[in-house]
Amino acid sequence: MLDEVERWLAARSWSAADRPLDQLLDRKRAAGTTVSVVLPALDEEATVGEIVGVIRRDLIDGLPVPLVDELVVVDSGSTDRTAQVAAAAGARVVHRDAILPRIPALPGKGEVLWRSLLATTGDVVCFVDADLRDFSASFVSGIVGPLLTDPQVQFVKAMYDRPLADAPGQGGRVTELVARPLLNLHWPQLAGFVQPLGGEYAVRRSLLERLPFPVGYGVELGLLVDALHTVGLDALAQVDVGVRLHRHQDGRALGRMAAAIYRTAQVRLSRAHLVRPELTQFERGPDGFVPRTYPVDTEERPPMAEIKEYAGRRVA
Repeated sequence: MLDEVERWLAARSWSAADRPLDQLLDRKRAAGTTVSVVLPALDEEATVGEIVGVIRRDLIDGLPVPLVDELVVVDSGSTDRTAQVAAAAGARVVHRDAILPRIPALPGKGEVLWRSLLATTGDVVCFVDADLRDFSASFVSGIVGPLLTDPQVQFVKAMYDRPLADAPGQGGRVTELVARPLLNLHWPQLAGFVQPLGGEYAVRRSLLERLPFPVGYGVELGLLVDALHTVGLDALAQVDVGVRLHRHQDGRALGRMAAAIYRTAQVRLSRAHLVRPELTQFERGPDGFVPRTYPVDTEERPPMAEIKEYAGRRVA
């Protein structure tokens, strides 16, 4: 590990307990910083309500001054009751297609995160996946904390244990097999991040609006790499929030995720033409193995600061 990364780990890795909630409220009140929490959601009726409820109870309604000013669920086309459950729990629900309708929406998580910048106004934007179980408010307060207390910090990732079934530390298979090797080999300054692909992170809007967003699964790696090049390692940080429990993908879904992440890395390494932006996987059928070919995400959205609707909103 680079000496620079070892120093960064000592200076920019914290625990959620390091910043008590009352301290965060004092700093937020003094600075006038506003915080938006965004949950991208697709068919998450089983978990989204609990997450929204915990945030409302512990970080909004139950405080003399709310830590969270906006709580938005962006529904990317759910076929279940995700939107109704989220609204009943106290979130403002916005459909992906209702944001920036001038540009037809593409499928993918990154697309939803990109559009959420137009649906929110907070100085700090905190993203939280909607499939978490046993959710704790420290997932939000922990990663928002450094942004409220240290003006030098601009991007904060959550770190946590990721069990797989009953096996501790065995989750995050794409992280260990794809993302971590890529980062160590090509962006060794980022080798200190425990969960580089984690979906829980908080970022200053002034940085987010300057970054391109891969529309699919590569969004987390893309944002992290681009943030490093834009503001430098010392502006990045991570906070330990405990244990992350969520729904795990099957092996084929992980393969598609891995391909999208590799593509995102390749674009940032070379900005070269992709030879074959597809991934073929195999499923056993009645007559043997059947190939299934899936497109690998090849689209990216430009920095939101370049979108006229966003710029017009800031002028207004």
